[in-house]
Amino acid sequence: MPQASLLRQITDFANRANPYPVYEELRRTPVLHEEEGGPYIISSYYDIEALLHDPRISSDAANLAAAGDDELSQAENTGLPPSFLRLDPPEHDRLRRIANSAFGPPHRPRRIENMRGELGGIVTELIDGFGDARQIDLVDQFAYPFPVTVICRLLGVPREDEPRFRAWVDPLVASLDPGTRQNADADFQKSAREARMQLGMYLAGLVEQRTKEPRDDLLSDLASSRGPDGAMTMMEVLSTAVLLLIAGHETTVNLITNGMLTLLRHPDILRRLREDPGLSVKIVEELLRYEPPVQLVPQRTCIADIEVRGVTIPKGARIWLVLAAGNRDPERFKDPERFDPERGDIQHLGFGSGIHSCFGAPLARLETQVALSELARRLENPRLVEDPPPYRQNAVLRGPRHLNISFDGVR
Repeated sequence: MPQASLLRQITDFANRANPYPVYEELRRTPVLHEEEGGPYIISSYYDIEALLHDPRISSDAANLAAAGDDELSQAENTGLPPSFLRLDPPEHDRLRRIANSAFGPPHRPRRIENMRGELGGIVTELIDGFGDARQIDLVDQFAYPFPVTVICRLLGVPREDEPRFRAWVDPLVASLDPGTRQNADADFQKSAREARMQLGMYLAGLVEQRTKEPRDDLLSDLASSRGPDGAMTMMEVLSTAVLLLIAGHETTVNLITNGMLTLLRHPDILRRLREDPGLSVKIVEELLRYEPPVQLVPQRTCIADIEVRGVTIPKGARIWLVLAAGNRDPERFKDPERFDPERGDIQHLGFGSGIHSCFGAPLARLETQVALSELARRLENPRLVEDPPPYRQNAVLRGPRHLNISFDGVR
C-alpha cells in the first residue's frame, strides 16, 4: 500500500499521539504543495514567523471561501458576522482594540493578574473534589472544568449555566479541524451551525441584560464600550463573545493536559516544580514550544503572489502554517526534541505571532502556571495509567481526550 501524502498524514488520527516524526519529514520540504488546488504547507520556524506578519496573507473568511474551503464558511453560516479572528485590517484592528480595552492593558492593566487569587481558589476546590480517590481523569475532573469556569466568570455567565457550554462548544471546535470537515456529513455541519446559533442566542440574552444593568464583567464592558473606535454592534458583541468562550477555554484545556502529561514523562522536572512553584513560568513557556495546544493554522489565504524559499505561492492559494513543526525546527532551536524549561531563548510560536497572536495569552499562561504548580504540590506520587493516552480527533487543537492519573493521596 502506498504511503499517504504528508497532507493526509497531518490530519490522520493514527499520528495524533505523536505527530512530530511527520513534522520532521515536512521540514525537509519547507514549502510543500502535494495536490492541485490543495494548500501550501509551511513548516519552518522563520518562514512561519515571517508569514504571520505578512499583510499579503489574509485571514478573511470570504477569501478562504473563494479559495475553495467552503466547508468552514458553511459551518459558520449562522447569521453572526465573523469574529475579528476571521477578518483583516482595518476592521480586525478596530474590533480587537475594542475587545482589548475590556480585557487588558492599557485600559484594564491588571484585570487578569487580579484574578490570580480566584484562580487559585477554583483550583483548590477542584483538587479537593478528588476526595479519597486514587485515580482520576485529569481532563474531565480538572483540565476542562477549570478554564470553563474561569472564562464564564470573566464574561459574566452565571455558574449554573456553565455545564450547558460543553454541548455547544464541542461541535464548534470539531468544525475547525480540516480532517473532520473533509469527512463530515450533513448532520455534522447542521450540529455545528445549531450549536453556534444556540450559543449566540443565549449570549444575546445576557448582553441585553448587561446593557440594561452593567456589572463588572467582560460582557458588560463589550456592550457599553464607547471609546475612540466607537461601539460594537450587538452582532459584533455576540460574535466576539462566542470567540472568547471557545478560544478562552479549549486551548487552555489542552495546554494544561499536555503539560501534566509532559511533566509525568519528566519526573525530575515535576519534582523541581513541586519544590519551586516559581518554575511554572519557565515550564509553561517551554510547553508552548514543545507541546503547543494549537498545532497548525489552516485558515490563511494569499491575496498576492508570495515567494517563500524560491517557491511562488500564487494569489488565491490556501496556506497551512504548521506552528508545532516550526517550534521544533533545529534551524531555530538547539536540541529541539528535548523538553528543557531552562532554555534561554524561547520565542516560540505557541500563541502564534503578528496581528492575530493569541488574544487570551496572558490568561492562558496564568491559568496553566497555577494549575500545574498546584497539581505538582498536592498530588502524592502521581503517575500515568496509560501512555500514550487517548487523543481528541482534532488535528488543529491537539490534546488528550482523557488523561488517567493514579496517585497515593492528596496533600
